[in-house]
Amino acid sequence: MKKKLLSMMLVAAMVTTSFVACGGNGGSAAGTDGADAGEAAAGGTEEEAPVELIGTSEDPNTLTVSAWDANFNIPALEAAAEAYKKENPDFKLEVQTVSGSTDVEQAVTLAGSSNDYSQLPDIVLFQDHYIQSYVANYPDAWQDLEGADIDWNDFGAEKLSYSTIDGKHYGAPVDNGTCVFAYRIDVLEEAGYTIDDVTGITWERWLEIARDVKEKTGYALLSMDHSGDDLPYMMLQAEGQSQWKDGKPNLVGNDTFKQIIEVIVEGANDGTILLSNSWSDYTDATIIGDQVAGVFNGNWIIPTIEQNESASGKWEITTIPTLTGKEGYASNGGSSLYITGNCEKVELAQAFLAYTFGGGAGAMDTYDNALRNGGVITTCVSAAESDVYQEGVAFFNDQAIYTKIVEMGTHVPTIEQNDYHYTLRTSVGNMITNVQNGADLDAEIENAQSEVEFAMEE
Repeated sequence: MKKKLLSMMLVAAMVTTSFVACGGNGGSAAGTDGADAGEAAAGGTEEEAPVELIGTSEDPNTLTVSAWDANFNIPALEAAAEAYKKENPDFKLEVQTVSGSTDVEQAVTLAGSSNDYSQLPDIVLFQDHYIQSYVANYPDAWQDLEGADIDWNDFGAEKLSYSTIDGKHYGAPVDNGTCVFAYRIDVLEEAGYTIDDVTGITWERWLEIARDVKEKTGYALLSMDHSGDDLPYMMLQAEGQSQWKDGKPNLVGNDTFKQIIEVIVEGANDGTILLSNSWSDYTDATIIGDQVAGVFNGNWIIPTIEQNESASGKWEITTIPTLTGKEGYASNGGSSLYITGNCEKVELAQAFLAYTFGGGAGAMDTYDNALRNGGVITTCVSAAESDVYQEGVAFFNDQAIYTKIVEMGTHVPTIEQNDYHYTLRTSVGNMITNVQNGADLDAEIENAQSEVEFAMEE
């Protein structure tokens, strides 16, 4: 059943943008998917031929890696390669830039289906939400990092939960998917509020403030791409809960989930939450187009926010409202680097990853330059202690947002994940639309759960 799921996921990803993160590509370029920076815009159509990955090199000091996003992940890899040369001057990293995460996923699937991994590179970038199912289905495609000199306690537990499988670490974290809630402080001020007034509050109070802001300024206080709606997932994680329990959908009878949906529907109906019909409408129209005074998503959305240059210096970030009023923390998207089963230089690969992305001696150089050149924010706590991370960011009113994001990431609760994450997201998105149009919420929750359970049984 799982291998059938993987095939279905690949087909779907080839005809739509892959929203992981980092959902897709929203972090580094407007109009692409939010995982942007955290994840990959999926490439191609079902009719296109599979992309051949780079393979390996015979040179003993050269590693190969396949990854996506020339504006985000690739600068991070280049920064790591440069940093590692201080440890090994003869080291070379050959980087293949593919169009999206789907290229890597498809290559691994095809290799696994034929039980021939000889065409894979030494290392691949892989989406966090997908890795567990791929390790389960194609265990020979991967080599773990158990021999690497990495202090795993130096990373956020939630980030590592994706790539820790059967007690073994497989992935070296690259980007930080920690969510931010960014606000236009000038708009809040015009309506009589400050950033403190929207920090550590209930969603009920947030809706009251949002309606007041809308009435006084014309701005909505939040938007989301409803074609790939991550609001329910993020809001529920901020409550410390998952949409899954013991491998099954956790929607029916989940009062917290129901209350979150009620918040979203109420905000959408009164115009304080804009549910866009597409990713481009979300980024280009609502955020860059200056329709909203609040943005809530993985921090890879920051480069999109920054494209509205007229609002420079007028934004600040904070935590997420919750049903109880405690400060909420969540993560959306992200990816890590994995050593493939085709790598014959495992010690070199482990040493490179440990020295750079794994918090070793080259971590600060790696992440400082990855941040400067690609906007990549680490989950490595010690690497975020650098002067670069602690600098105030002019666009965000000189707030030191990068070190704040890393600190926030240490509070993100680890929740149950599932291979059918995106299947459930689609059903919940349709459910929200139906409830907006007058359908009964309880009935729609039951329908959404039944849809996901049916898909899981096929």
